[in-house]
Amino acid sequence: MVISAIVLINADVDRIPEVAEAVADLDGVTEVYSVTGDVDLIAMVRVRRHEDFADVIADQLNKVDGVLGTSTHIAFRSYSKHDLEAAFSLGLDES
Repeated sequence: MVISAIVLINADVDRIPEVAEAVADLDGVTEVYSVTGDVDLIAMVRVRRHEDFADVIADQLNKVDGVLGTSTHIAFRSYSKHDLEAAFSLGLDES
């Protein structure tokens, strides 16, 4: 089982690309997006146990130079077009 969290990151505006790269290099971080709006970056963190979020987010991500603050949202379920297509697939390859 994989547990996902969406981490909203406020970063030093002069270091956003460097912060994004450093965060993306952390184990457990699968994607980092530079975004518009109230935050500078959004990171997707995926781990096997809830306790692992502390290792990735509190012990590593929050300590990246240039990270000013974070807000973490743990996902209950995932809904996507891709998941629905897989669930209803008949196993036929489209050509």
